[in-house]
Amino acid sequence: MNPPDLDDTLKLAAEAGEALAPLASDVDAGRAESRSTYEILRESGLLGMLAPPQAGGLGLGFGSYWRVLAALGAYNGAAALGFNMHHVVIGALADSYNTPLPPAADRFRSWMLGEVVQGRKLFASATSEAGRGAKLRGMRTRYRLDQDGDTYVLSGEKSFVSLAGVADYYVVAAAADGPEDTADVSHFVVAADDPGVSFGPVHTLSAMYGTSTAPMTLTDVRVPRSRLYLGVEGMSLFKVVREPHWMIAGYTGAYLGIAEALFDQTARYVRDSPERAASPVLQQELGRMSARLMAARALVHEAGEQVERERGSIQANAMVHAAKYVVGETGPTLAQDALRVCGSAAVSRSHPLERLVREASFANVMPAKPLECLEYLGKAAAGVNLFDARAFAW
Repeated sequence: MNPPDLDDTLKLAAEAGEALAPLASDVDAGRAESRSTYEILRESGLLGMLAPPQAGGLGLGFGSYWRVLAALGAYNGAAALGFNMHHVVIGALADSYNTPLPPAADRFRSWMLGEVVQGRKLFASATSEAGRGAKLRGMRTRYRLDQDGDTYVLSGEKSFVSLAGVADYYVVAAAADGPEDTADVSHFVVAADDPGVSFGPVHTLSAMYGTSTAPMTLTDVRVPRSRLYLGVEGMSLFKVVREPHWMIAGYTGAYLGIAEALFDQTARYVRDSPERAASPVLQQELGRMSARLMAARALVHEAGEQVERERGSIQANAMVHAAKYVVGETGPTLAQDALRVCGSAAVSRSHPLERLVREASFANVMPAKPLECLEYLGKAAAGVNLFDARAFAW
């Protein structure tokens, strides 16, 4: 049975998706900016879907969130992927809402959720660095506590920041000044208009241009202590190891949505011709695609529900790694199937399939990458202590 608010939230996602779908092609081709895409999402009623009802949100859990993101991804994959970057940084706060926190952490949580729900502010994550990806160990962006004891100073460069120039705030990962590979990593909320914050041009990617991904430079950016994430230094790696579902798998729902759209467009192409629809060969191809998609969808749904039941358990963490891996394999496989079934229609810029074929492959670019997912699953099977940060290259 669906959670009480999921059906209504899925309706909101469908309404937003209908408005987002016509923008996908022009933004992807660089003929339009992505800002209007995120204004639709900002006004959709989905901005605070993870925030608990007590804070004015919809109170969705991780599994329900994945379903909503998949619904958006079926309409506009880049928009869903970008929107996930907002929820990645909100999710951990929502997860902790019923957990008593020290006063500073409680004030931070209330402030950030208030900015989202009442202020309709859009957040993003700024973690990846050139040559390191999203790994936290060895991070070159640095922070130090100013002499006043109440202000942090951040300097560094982030290479792939989604919602660059679109979001109101960025949750920046930075390491304390000290020897590389030994410094603790913390997260800070940096405002887009803080002095010292600047963005480069949006990366010209082969797909997902609509995520508005660009480099970000921080030059002696001063951040008040009140914007230290949850008011605690050095907890970032611990959080990723214990509860990795947001960091490594939040966007899995978006890529499931892209896979759903790939299958739907391929099936529509076959149905449009009575001759094609009657072909046993094409029926078998669609059957194979359908079975692959059903298997991936079932795993995503089960993994999301496992997180809601047993957040932070080895079983739940393994399931989200498995879901990320399988969706990352399924999307590109369905893209190849679509090319075989639809031929030139799948490579024509005039057909939505062409964009979907390019977008599907990006699941394997996002952390955790396929081999990292398999390594986690293998370590779980081998009995490695997966709560020990030393077991990972993060």
